[in-house]
Amino acid sequence: MDQVMVIGIAGGTGSGKTTITHRLMQRFGGDVSVIYHDNYYKAHHDMPYEERAKLNYDHPDAFDTDLLIQAVRDLKAGKSVTCPVYDYTVHDRSKETVTVRPARVVIVEGILIFENRELCDLMDIKVFVDTDADVRILRRIIRDVRDRGRSLESVVNQYLNTVKPMHERYVEPSKRNADIIVPEGGHNRVALELLMERVRAHLEGKC
Repeated sequence: MDQVMVIGIAGGTGSGKTTITHRLMQRFGGDVSVIYHDNYYKAHHDMPYEERAKLNYDHPDAFDTDLLIQAVRDLKAGKSVTCPVYDYTVHDRSKETVTVRPARVVIVEGILIFENRELCDLMDIKVFVDTDADVRILRRIIRDVRDRGRSLESVVNQYLNTVKPMHERYVEPSKRNADIIVPEGGHNRVALELLMERVRAHLEGKC
């Protein structure tokens, strides 16, 4: 397989990471594969729902990042990977899996992907999406209540108890590992076009 470009897209919850990812997928289609750190939350099948709901899902230890690292290595080597699927409605890993196929461009997305040095070293471009905290929490509330079946109270409690402090402790400091910082995410057309031009040059063999 030709050389693979790995792009890391990080940033706080609700920052607009997925918007940038989707724009790249729309523009470059089958030349792009995406793997999400969120799918690599550790499984807790032996734990009752009430206990799983109390876990800190915004700490690096909540993820099986070693498994993600191996998956990225396999994709860079031109191999398909079997990716776990996480079910947010039950706070546990699903029995389902998805196959992520190799492509010329592999996007790794997640809030904490720049916190891990070994994972960072696999990336050719590291993009941190930097969005105001008020905007991010509003986006998270809408997403979790509408798409993940959460109550408003549970979303707010989780944000205050774990999301916000973990963002300040791990996510925000990891910004220093980024190559590009994009204010306002997918709404920043200039930054998005520059990133797309870099990807286009890679696909055309110009860099």
